[in-house]
Amino acid sequence: MEQFIEWIKQPWPWWVAGPLIGLTVPALLIVGNKSFGISSSLRHVCAACVPAGIPFFTYNWKKELWNMVFVLGILIGGFIATMFLANPDMIVVSEATQQDLAALGITDYSKLLPVEIFSWDNLLTGKGLLFFVIGGLLVGFGTRYAGGCTSGHAIMGISSLQWPSVVATIFFMVGGFLMTHVFLGPLMTLFGF
Repeated sequence: MEQFIEWIKQPWPWWVAGPLIGLTVPALLIVGNKSFGISSSLRHVCAACVPAGIPFFTYNWKKELWNMVFVLGILIGGFIATMFLANPDMIVVSEATQQDLAALGITDYSKLLPVEIFSWDNLLTGKGLLFFVIGGLLVGFGTRYAGGCTSGHAIMGISSLQWPSVVATIFFMVGGFLMTHVFLGPLMTLFGF
C-alpha cells in the first residue's frame, strides 16, 4: 500500500491523464447522454436553494443531481490529493517561464499556485480584489454568456461536434493568450503589483 501511495504522489504523464479525461465523454454518453460541465452545477445548487419564482432556476434540478455529486467528488478528491497525496518536490517550471513570471514578481514555485498571488494575505488587497473578486465575476459572467465553462465546451462540446463549443473554445484560448501576453503586465503595473 505504501508503494502505491508513493506512486500516486508522482506527477502523472499527459498520456495517462489526457486519455482519462477524454474517456469522460464516452462514459457520460453511455450512461445516458449526460452533458459534462462544472459551471452548470452552480446553477443546479442555486435551483435547489433559491426560493421558487426565478424562471432561470425553475426546472427539475433533481434530474441533475449526478452533476452535483460529480462536483462534490472533485472537491473531496482535491482535498485528499492536496492534504495527503501532495508531491513534496518543488514544481518544475521552465527557465523561460521563470523569467516571464519574475518580471511580474512571481518567484516562489513551492506550491501549485503562485504564493505571491494566491494567499489569504492577498485576499483583502488590491491584488486580491483584482484577481479574486473582479476576476471571479468576469469568469462567472463569461461562463454564463458562453453557455458553459472551458471544460464543458472544450471536452464535451467539441467531442460531441457542437459548433458553438468550437467557437467558444477558440475564444477562450485567444482570451487567455491576450490576457497572458498583452494585458497582464500592464495591469499589474497599473495596480502596482
